[in-house]
Amino acid sequence: MKVGVVGAGLMGSAAARHLAKAGLDVTLIGPGEPENKRTHQGTFGSHYDEGRITRHNALKPFWVEVSKASIARYSEIEAESGISFFTETGAMMVGSDAWMAQVYAAAAQHGVESHALDAGGLAQTFPFFSFAPDHSGAYERRRAGHVSPRRLVAAQQAAALRYGGRRVVTEVQNVTDGRVQSSDGTLKFDHVLVAAGGWTDAILGRAPHLDVYARTVAFFELSEAEAARLKSMPSLVYEALEDPYLLPPIRYPDGKIYIKLGGDPEDVRLDGPGAVGDWFRAGGNAQVRDRLEEMIRTLMPSLKIDSVSMDACVTSWTADRLPEIRALGDRLAVCTGGNGAGAKCSDELGRRGAALILEKIGETV
Repeated sequence: MKVGVVGAGLMGSAAARHLAKAGLDVTLIGPGEPENKRTHQGTFGSHYDEGRITRHNALKPFWVEVSKASIARYSEIEAESGISFFTETGAMMVGSDAWMAQVYAAAAQHGVESHALDAGGLAQTFPFFSFAPDHSGAYERRRAGHVSPRRLVAAQQAAALRYGGRRVVTEVQNVTDGRVQSSDGTLKFDHVLVAAGGWTDAILGRAPHLDVYARTVAFFELSEAEAARLKSMPSLVYEALEDPYLLPPIRYPDGKIYIKLGGDPEDVRLDGPGAVGDWFRAGGNAQVRDRLEEMIRTLMPSLKIDSVSMDACVTSWTADRLPEIRALGDRLAVCTGGNGAGAKCSDELGRRGAALILEKIGETV
């Protein structure tokens, strides 16, 4: 039974690992990371980065469920691939009483434990933050922190290859009835799973099901001494920041250490692959970068920043704000829509996509 997985990002690579581990003849298809994002004219992915928050807590029980399942398999993925991608720095959600009530209610449904901190506890434990005086937080000390999405994808792919899967590096134009048309020709499969993020609608040739939004991420370079001062800093989602999320000091491939503030206070929709490509090549919005800098200087007034830079990313949203994981026919299924929360739980989302294929052929995963 030959299965093609279109999309070599977080969900697609996870699905390929699960399918290969189940013993199927799996081929993972998609481009690699561009050598130069500013001149690249093909497909982009959103995992070309070293920091995304990993935590169990969330406002909705679904995201707690899939995050819990994924995080439980991090060690397994690292062992199967020999690639580490998870750093346990802890993670925290901070907000008003009403907002935190949603967090605790979702956590209770899935048995997630975290340490509750009132305003005084937050100030004492994390003196480098300046939170609103009426806000409290839920602090996950264990099995939370951040992942490198770039290394997580590499780990999933390495494990898939270990279990007999194949990797084809190419641009996919469209998928029809078991046929995958790429820039290098046509590949034929018994079943195909499309997990191509913001490119999914174009590859399926369907009317837009996903809202793809431009996101600017800001990077704040720190000295070695400043990073050491912040060694206890957890990943953070803070209600007062609205959409953005904050990562602790992380060393990037250029050898420098950055704190990253990701997300975007504005929703700018990107209509079609051309607009998505233009956005990635643009490298972000300078006005949003400046707003993010204002946010972090308010939240961390003592932070010593050596330089500020930015980059472009995208998030793909479904109408119900839950992933689209469903069969589109007897031989075709889709697994997409991270809704701004898909990196940490991508292994479980990919597993569920793989399960659609395995159900069709009478297997389980």
